[in-house]
Amino acid sequence: MAVGAVALAAACPAQAAERVVLRNGYSLTCDHVERTGSRVQLFLDPGSKNFIEVNAKEIIAERPAPAEAKAVAVKKSGTGQKQKPEDLHDVLVREGRKHDIDVALLESVIEVESGGNSRAVSPAGAQGLMQLMPGTAAKLGVKNSFASAQNVRGGTAYLDSLLTRYDNNLALALAAYNAGPGAVDRWHGIPPYPETRRYVARVIHDYNLRYEARARAQHALMASAAAIH
Repeated sequence: MAVGAVALAAACPAQAAERVVLRNGYSLTCDHVERTGSRVQLFLDPGSKNFIEVNAKEIIAERPAPAEAKAVAVKKSGTGQKQKPEDLHDVLVREGRKHDIDVALLESVIEVESGGNSRAVSPAGAQGLMQLMPGTAAKLGVKNSFASAQNVRGGTAYLDSLLTRYDNNLALALAAYNAGPGAVDRWHGIPPYPETRRYVARVIHDYNLRYEARARAQHALMASAAAIH
């Protein structure tokens, strides 16, 4: 399963973004929020199609999103055990550069898809780090989905193709990665499947955390360098 010019982490423009914290520990940066009775729709972009619906009781806090989370450029920028971070990171850097996709986003997809287990197999038959279905893997030229480098190469290429297909809309690309592009096209947006909506929310949440941690580290490094001079 499986980002064209620029897509937004949490797909939210700077002028309207707000952070919503959910009771289950997830937080989402949303474009806007709409309420209907006890149901709350968290919109991931300025349109009306792509949203995650939750019960109002599941929201424990709403606040303006941090500046760095409002317009995050996604692009431009076999043992059965978890892959060694340094080895996997090298693969991700190479494929991320090739497809112009943020390594942190690839890391988030892998974390949600397989937890970093290169031998993971889903009940539906998806395999490896980025959980490629056998048919999809074959079309991508992946001969062994349990070989980490092959799996990441194929999964990154697939994600790139979905971002291109959906005009760099990260939420739609992730929904298609999970449920298939046919479902996204049929529903003209994120399908109303609980699993798919949870998947999109989890990947975006994880990516936001990784991006913000990187931004804080870069800020600290710059501050340290400035203090030396």
